[in-house]
Amino acid sequence: MSASVPDVPQQLPGDTPPAAPSVLTLTGERTIPDLDIENYWFRRHQVVYQRLAARCAGADVLEAGCGEGYGADLIAGVARRVLAVDYDETAVAHVRSRYPRVDVMQANLAKLPLPDSSMDVVVNFQVIEHLWDQAQFVAECARVLRPAGLFMVSTPNRITFSPGRDTPINPFHTRELNAAELTELLVDAGFSHVSVSGLFHGPRLREMDARHGGSIIDAQIARAVAADPWPPQLAADVAAVTADDFDLVEEGERGRHIDDSLDLIAIAVAP
Repeated sequence: MSASVPDVPQQLPGDTPPAAPSVLTLTGERTIPDLDIENYWFRRHQVVYQRLAARCAGADVLEAGCGEGYGADLIAGVARRVLAVDYDETAVAHVRSRYPRVDVMQANLAKLPLPDSSMDVVVNFQVIEHLWDQAQFVAECARVLRPAGLFMVSTPNRITFSPGRDTPINPFHTRELNAAELTELLVDAGFSHVSVSGLFHGPRLREMDARHGGSIIDAQIARAVAADPWPPQLAADVAAVTADDFDLVEEGERGRHIDDSLDLIAIAVAP
């Protein structure tokens, strides 16, 4: 998931364009590293990989929907083996050339080409909202996991990402979920011990929100929709965001409510 509109510029004015073919095209469907204009979304996704990577230590890990591949490569630093799967052939070729310690294949996530009980962990970050048959996908993840294996999912919180809408604001999303809906989806597939945490802006990002009319997210989207130049302060703030600027908290922790979160992060145990 990237910004909620696909027609975003490839770089900020004055940026040096990355050398092809090492960088995928920025379409709004997935986030990519090393672009200042995309840095907010990249860091928002990167933090979840960083915080949960330890759960993959020594494990056979499947990343179902790897996109650019930076997350699979991060996990490969601690896992026994990482297999990354994506439906997009261009993304698969990119991962294969850029991240040699990641095994990668092209496949339909609704029919994973893996044996039953073959993985210890399945990671699916910012992907499930793009899928047409979410229940079938979750069932496939349960199938390929070994008993008591972990399924880790992140997805935008429908309540805050597309507020007041019956359909997702992002044209690449098919169905967004709130915490209760995500939990139900996992439980219906046989997963147990489902825990859902929320991702929030930390203190520095809340200061940036205040500088940009209450929401640095809305400020970015407004410029993208209007194709307007970015004000220097907005460009500088977006480029300065780090993964540490986000808080990952459990329900009720620090007075936070899960329904107010930006993204949902679920961890569930396979039957």
